[in-house]
Amino acid sequence: MPLVAGVDSSTQSCKVVIVDAETGELVRSGRASHPDGTEINPSHWWTALMAAIDDAGGLADVSAISVGGQQHGMVLLDSEGRVLRDALLWNDTRSAAEAGEIIDEFGAEFLASTTGSVPVASFTSTKLRWVANHEPQIAAQVAAVCLPHDWLTWRLAGYGPSDESQFGPDLKALATDASDASGTGYFDAARFEYVESILRFAIGKVPILPRLVAPGELAHLPNAANQITAAGIAGGAGDNAAAGFGLGAKTGDVVVSLGTSGTIFAVSQTQTQDPTGVIAGFSAVSFDALPLVCTLNAARVLDSFCELLSVTHDELSALALRAESGSDGVVLVPYFEGERTPNLPTAKASIHGLTLSNNTRVNLARAAIEGMLCGLADGLKALMDAGVTCERVILVGGAAANPAVQKVATEVLGMGVRVPLPGEYVATGAARQAAWALTGKLPVWEVPTLAALEANPKPQILREYKRIQAQLFH
Repeated sequence: MPLVAGVDSSTQSCKVVIVDAETGELVRSGRASHPDGTEINPSHWWTALMAAIDDAGGLADVSAISVGGQQHGMVLLDSEGRVLRDALLWNDTRSAAEAGEIIDEFGAEFLASTTGSVPVASFTSTKLRWVANHEPQIAAQVAAVCLPHDWLTWRLAGYGPSDESQFGPDLKALATDASDASGTGYFDAARFEYVESILRFAIGKVPILPRLVAPGELAHLPNAANQITAAGIAGGAGDNAAAGFGLGAKTGDVVVSLGTSGTIFAVSQTQTQDPTGVIAGFSAVSFDALPLVCTLNAARVLDSFCELLSVTHDELSALALRAESGSDGVVLVPYFEGERTPNLPTAKASIHGLTLSNNTRVNLARAAIEGMLCGLADGLKALMDAGVTCERVILVGGAAANPAVQKVATEVLGMGVRVPLPGEYVATGAARQAAWALTGKLPVWEVPTLAALEANPKPQILREYKRIQAQLFH
């Protein structure tokens, strides 16, 4: 059977998986690290990709490849295909004021209805506006704008500056997909086209942009002359969309990711339009929408309580499972880093309901988990209020393997919960996209399950949390 490769070029590292195109079974893998920072020279991504491919045993036997990558990052190219400045990444917040300028110019209603999202500092459009405002000499040289995975796809296809590439700086060979384009702030997913008026306001012109590759199509056909890889190259994907695709998420599934921050996204057949900015109206790898809500406080809440109680994560779980649902009245509002959903940037975390009798390690451990998941429940409610079908939770991220987190999720979120085995689901999703583009048939791959729990709603947990939240912030 043919082999396909998937890449996860994330903020921290580059991971490559090579799998059987028919079954998705892992054959081999590799990885390499990225340097830290909120602005990075893209050459580091290219070096890491080459190292990760080498670590995975090369691409000589691979028939197709696709790159999943961090969203929103801004890569600026001149007419010779050279990178004009370090790429500003999603986590670079210097363009917060420029996000406000774009909203003031176009209005939240127009932006939400056209691009699916109201921009924040992470979006590419705001970064372009920042460059126009603060580095006009750079803005004047911009010939093309692309995203991290677009640039890597272009380089894999053999393009780049003349002295660094086989085929030279053909900027029109840049390609992307709807899932990553939907995070730029200047893409209309419903019309499958860029919004030129936003680009003109952001950077004063409409530069060359990556051509849009439809789901299931190759961006670059197999090319035996390509010295990097003869494989066909798919359009790539944004990281959340690739993860959802790797998990096999379908309409009705809600992916709850417990990373440093939390993300809640669902595969939906209809686009959302939220002028409040809570829901980002992204696109999936397929033809579906991928509405997404982000929270700031997820796994780090548990890290903090592990340190407070001097326990490991396994011990925190064991403590929490000894407590009753509702933590005997102890409630954590988990806004350690402020919060984005709801929008409370200056809020602080707080513990409520303590008495001499309930101030115990087991109640504090369970309150930490309940509070974290109640915070994520705000994101889930936003999706449901927008009409998104939410029937089952797919729980992923480092904290998802915690048995207490799994149990409390069924109580707080009120749905059945499936926990896949830990895996490189962004890279796997990219590989599945490559297999689809290679064969023309959407592959169905089995996703191994670590745990599956039925819904066990305990509405009093969320009700008490919401009562205290309302007292504090409304």
